[in-house]
Amino acid sequence: MTLLDGKKLSNEIQEEIALEVKKMKDRGEKVPHLAAIIVGSDGASLTYVNAKVEACKRVGFESSEYRMSSNTSEVELLAKIEELNNNDKIDGFIVQLPLPPQINTQKVLLAVSPDKDVDGFHPTNFGKMSLDMTSFIPATPFGILEMLERYNIPTKGKHTCVIGRSYIVGRPMSILMGREGFPGNSTVTLTHEFTKNITQITSQADIIIIAVGIPNFLKAEMVKDDAVVIDVGITRVPDETKPRGYRISGDVDFENVSKKVSYITPVPGGVGPMTIAMLLKNTLLARETHRTRSKELKTN
Repeated sequence: MTLLDGKKLSNEIQEEIALEVKKMKDRGEKVPHLAAIIVGSDGASLTYVNAKVEACKRVGFESSEYRMSSNTSEVELLAKIEELNNNDKIDGFIVQLPLPPQINTQKVLLAVSPDKDVDGFHPTNFGKMSLDMTSFIPATPFGILEMLERYNIPTKGKHTCVIGRSYIVGRPMSILMGREGFPGNSTVTLTHEFTKNITQITSQADIIIIAVGIPNFLKAEMVKDDAVVIDVGITRVPDETKPRGYRISGDVDFENVSKKVSYITPVPGGVGPMTIAMLLKNTLLARETHRTRSKELKTN
């Protein structure tokens, strides 16, 4: 069994990005600028945004953080989004999810300019991704692809089972694993809460990508020998024996499943760090796109 070390890979990618940023600085160019809007004080969201800010510092990006109270209205949030859309200094920004109940998440995601949508959630980017056109790929699926590629895990002709159909992970992952090229060219089954006989499907899969938010959902008897398992789940499970009163658990029964498989991601330290690295990669892509467009406008 090989552990898919997302932390190590993420550090390697960030070093590569830092090198690109240094070249930009040496050429006297503007460095990428990533911004984040966070509404409310959800603990996990704050931790995630702080990790993004720290990552920006590490690679030499500029970063901005906009904190808004949990009683922020939808109108106020949309006004802030419009402000960032029109701010030429910012190359990409994210609106940290989840949002408070008074705000329509769909309306918010639609308001973000596709050119600055480094989370890859806007329908324009999602549509381009589905058509194999250049676009921002959602950071978590992008991180999984990068992991499969860098560990050189074969995907051509393999049966990939995706568990979970969210627009953040499951749905894009099912499209990306079935596309032409590597990683891709696999036969994909997308499963969800209403799938019957799910064990019958998972036990035939060569690659399982799970993102359902149910701790230890995937058991050893649901997985065939030598399968590849990518665990996207991350849940705080109450545990009085831990100093913080909880432990972090993935969607996979790691202790038992890891004994059967060829590759598996740990939680934490697997997919999570890759998500941040690919968000930075998307922001670098956004800066390059904006620079090229600005150059073309000046030429014309």
